[in-house]
Amino acid sequence: MRTRGPEVALGVEGVAVGHWTDERWRTGCTVVLPPPGTMGGASVRGGAPGTREVPALGASGSGLECHGILLTGGSAFGLAAADGVMRWLAERRRGVPVGPRVVPVVGGANLLDLRTADQPTPGPEAGHAACEVASTEEPTTGSVGVGAGCMVGKTAGVEHAVAGGVGLGIASHGDLTAGALVAANAVGDVVGPGGEVLAGDRAPVEAERYPFGGPLLGALGGEEGRAHTVIGCVATNARLDKSGAVRAAELSHGGLVRAVRPAHTQLDGDCLFLLATGQREAPVDAVAALAAEAVATAVRMGVRDATDLPGAPADPRAKLFDEV
Repeated sequence: MRTRGPEVALGVEGVAVGHWTDERWRTGCTVVLPPPGTMGGASVRGGAPGTREVPALGASGSGLECHGILLTGGSAFGLAAADGVMRWLAERRRGVPVGPRVVPVVGGANLLDLRTADQPTPGPEAGHAACEVASTEEPTTGSVGVGAGCMVGKTAGVEHAVAGGVGLGIASHGDLTAGALVAANAVGDVVGPGGEVLAGDRAPVEAERYPFGGPLLGALGGEEGRAHTVIGCVATNARLDKSGAVRAAELSHGGLVRAVRPAHTQLDGDCLFLLATGQREAPVDAVAALAAEAVATAVRMGVRDATDLPGAPADPRAKLFDEV
């Protein structure tokens, strides 16, 4: 198993990635645009998600083909950027035919990176702009796009957090590939393959930490209690039906468990989408194994490539992570 593939977006032919970044306010959005005919799936494991089209792309939904994925900052306001993604796709007649029009299926998930009451959030023009610059080349990672305002290591309080970011991971076995683009904005720390902390809180060792104590305990209804999540998109060249795509999306969350401690808390909105482009026959379990590996690598690469945020410096330990 390799942890990197060809130097193309997510390692899968025909998949394009584009970022839009507001460098002043440290927020942004990222789009993943698959080739026509791509099967979509989605899975939410966190307790505080913010999403769109997840029911359609989930196990009980009738949605099959997926035309785009939006990963965005700006909390629920940022999901407005999906309108711009839909407009960009509709301009190119990419979508489900509905009478005289086409309606694109765009899955979306948001993370909370709001720091001031007057902070602007990604909107339709941001989503459209991200599509305009989308490329099949390997994307930039770190504090860009959806990763621009990410933080991790908040179990002892947000004031002890470090910078998170959006990362890329690619795993392959023979001609089967799964690539993941994941934004780490978790409550927990990001850990390496051996459990070593790569990016974690800066509080004293004796400080109380969620979920057994600390300032987050009982904060489910407050702003701080909803300021966390890991969101991402996995692309694979496997041919999967709807149930297989959803199952692979569900199992790809195993990568979050490997790389984030704790993962899937009531305060996180952990959501992963899966896009299956259909070039290779493969069992679901093989796709899931590669997807989980790619997700874990992507989380770690996001914090490795992150830059300092106001009040949340990049953790120097993450710079030592080697994906190979």
